[in-house]
Amino acid sequence: MTSVNTSLREHRTAAGLSQQDMARRAGVSRQAYAAVESGRSVPSTEVALRLARALGTTVDDLFSLAEEPEQTVKAVLVGNVSASSARTRVQVAQVGERLLARPLVGGGATRHALVSAEGLLMRLGRGTASVRLLDRDAVTRPSLVLVGCDPSVALLAGGLQERGVRLLWSEEGSRDALAALDRGEAHVAGCHLLDEETGEYNLPWVKRLVSKPYTVVRFATWRQGIIVAAANPKGVRSVEDLARREVRIVNRQPGSGSRVLLDRLLERGGVPSTQVRGYGQIVRGHLAVAEVVAAGFADAGLGVEAAARALGLGFVPLEEERYDLVVLSEFLETKPVRSLMDTLKRATVRRQIEALGGYDAAGIGTLFAS
Repeated sequence: MTSVNTSLREHRTAAGLSQQDMARRAGVSRQAYAAVESGRSVPSTEVALRLARALGTTVDDLFSLAEEPEQTVKAVLVGNVSASSARTRVQVAQVGERLLARPLVGGGATRHALVSAEGLLMRLGRGTASVRLLDRDAVTRPSLVLVGCDPSVALLAGGLQERGVRLLWSEEGSRDALAALDRGEAHVAGCHLLDEETGEYNLPWVKRLVSKPYTVVRFATWRQGIIVAAANPKGVRSVEDLARREVRIVNRQPGSGSRVLLDRLLERGGVPSTQVRGYGQIVRGHLAVAEVVAAGFADAGLGVEAAARALGLGFVPLEEERYDLVVLSEFLETKPVRSLMDTLKRATVRRQIEALGGYDAAGIGTLFAS
């Protein structure tokens, strides 16, 4: 059999022609025509054009390349494993010595559009899976796996793509991102966590949660606060106002920087979380908070100023926070991470991030701790 598919038989019978009729019209022997129709022989360009003309159609309608055989690989399951089942779409990427499969289920499956997948889960084992590749080059194509909650990292995709690296971003809270980095499930994790004992952002938490050698890279400082409806109709001015009966909030998941900030300010203000309506209404990501407020399902929620601006909402600033990127040192000299560092140093990237509002990206790309 050849590597070319043909629909000659269907077209011929629909036209009411015999094989002998078709052979005569194409100027070939009946045996030669039969070999082409059965797929045992590939016609020359001239014969293919004659057959198409005889049937009043095109060569593309009569002949097509056979699909390449499917390829299946073994991968380590990471991310939202509990919600996974056979045929779940997955992102596939090489991180160090391991091939990882991250299920595209829940909030990680969308970015206001469906996220492209490289494979389908076929068989699940204990922490591993058989993945049928939709993209045969996914295993070898350089990928940067970044976990974190900063929506501006999407702006890095273009610079990475220019260097032949695709960005696989999983939106996770700061503690979950650092934990994933420590498990070797990502090259880079983003975080914005204040250590109350030292008053220092990120580094004390990184030391606690990441056991492998790492390097911390400066990204940006941002304004975090309360996202409210346009013109702030409920008059929310502080975290204490969130406990008013007429105010309903949307919250972030435990371990996220925004949730940590909210809990800290509520405790400081002497406000029990049980008095805050909507405290248990959880979404993942700053833009998700803004979307819930914009839709009118909540009056307020903590997030970055850029998310409020993006949806035309009001914003009550609370604190300036530092958002850093943590890179496992073993990946510093790999193409994905080197491409990331080159991209961070581009002036256009800094300008684009700061244009979102509430960001100061001075010193972006600077290595300052390891």
